[in-house]
Amino acid sequence: MTDYEAVIGLETHIQLNTKTKIFCSCKADSWSDAPNTNICPVCSGLPGVLPVPNKAAIEKGMLLAAAMHAEIQPLSYFDRKNYFYPDLPKGYQISQYDMPLARGGYMQLPLPDGSVRQVSIHKLHIEEDAGKTKNENGLRLIDFNRCGVPLIEMVTGPDLRSADEAAQYLTRLRQLLRWLGVSEADMEKAHLRCDANVSIRPKGAAYLNPKTEIKNVNSIEAVREAVGKEIERQIREVEAGHKIEAWTLEWDEDAGVLRKMRSKETEADYRYFREPDLLPVRIHEEWKQKVLSKLPELPLERRNRFINQYGLPEYDADILTGDRSLSEYFETAVKTYSGDPKRVSNWLMNDVLRMLNESGLTADQLKLTPQFLAEIIKLVDAGTINNNTGKNLLEKVQQTGRPPAKLVEEEGLARVSDDSAIRSVCQEVLAESPKEVESYKSGKVTLIGWFVGQVMKKMRGKADPNIARKILEELLG
Repeated sequence: MTDYEAVIGLETHIQLNTKTKIFCSCKADSWSDAPNTNICPVCSGLPGVLPVPNKAAIEKGMLLAAAMHAEIQPLSYFDRKNYFYPDLPKGYQISQYDMPLARGGYMQLPLPDGSVRQVSIHKLHIEEDAGKTKNENGLRLIDFNRCGVPLIEMVTGPDLRSADEAAQYLTRLRQLLRWLGVSEADMEKAHLRCDANVSIRPKGAAYLNPKTEIKNVNSIEAVREAVGKEIERQIREVEAGHKIEAWTLEWDEDAGVLRKMRSKETEADYRYFREPDLLPVRIHEEWKQKVLSKLPELPLERRNRFINQYGLPEYDADILTGDRSLSEYFETAVKTYSGDPKRVSNWLMNDVLRMLNESGLTADQLKLTPQFLAEIIKLVDAGTINNNTGKNLLEKVQQTGRPPAKLVEEEGLARVSDDSAIRSVCQEVLAESPKEVESYKSGKVTLIGWFVGQVMKKMRGKADPNIARKILEELLG
């Protein structure tokens, strides 16, 4: 494999999270609906109906195009793409061909070795989805609910060089889609689908060889596995003196194998022509600027800023910018705390992230607001509560939504620093532990930690452990 390099391009279909379909008023997200219950004459392709474009779908497409550094076209057209799939009742798909919504663009892809791969965008256009077909008990069942759901199709250049890079690109794309709020990007629900075009060539060569297309890949890990297996297969074929044929392959995830579906179509097979029932899409400058004013700071830009502005390690910055609401939570907490940003990062990554994973919530849904988190860290820093009480306080605030200082006061959670109170408990612990006292006096001085733990347990974690240790050493001495 060291003699060859892979050449990979990805075709992604992104379901936009609009309320209605792209050309009718049917509900767009019908994942949980019974089959064939969310359709109308327009999306089911009955004769004589007229489609009407969904403005929100075009605006979400513009926002994604801008985030991918693509050039939004002032004039674009819808076209008919003709093919006879059983789950497309019209017999054609309304798509865009030679004059799409946006041209060009790229995504910067940080690689594990510290380099950055620039993945070019060959085409970005808007179209409608087809339905869904499945085989069950010898029957072929068709569900038209998904017909007419708005999609962005985005095709990369042949710029990726390994299965891992393909998976990394999809991970970054999914992050960006959720960051912008244009798609839920859930591959299990087909919000984000991917076909991979794969070829190989000798290392150092600049030409392109015939490629195969892998379809029906439903997760990022499946893309990694399927592309990896196809690269290995093509190398075996070439080494055996065979030519690579341009086939469309189907990935069987259960069996973990690729199977031939058909010879790969060309654009001529689709017989594109202008959609006669739809006017051109004209994007005037005022409309475009209004849409682009909603474009947030992008994930990689925010990641780099967190490293430079807050001095975070790359690992922390990657985690904290994995989700937009989490990054905003962190930044608000840092501003409220007014201390070391790394300290806030540690609490977030060790405790708040665990809370998010267990609850299934996003950071902006927590009752433990970033202001409350900053307040708890300040209480620990000031010595009002100890570290363990602070971590327990996170859960109490999340359960009740009440301010941390109020809970500390009402539940008596403040750290006890009174010498006489701690001394009394230390004496109790020593009186109850004669064997341990004897062992300590015989030279097993590491038991001092156990004694401190027993004092903390009796005082429900509220004792100052440093004072407890000092008193115990005095009494044991």
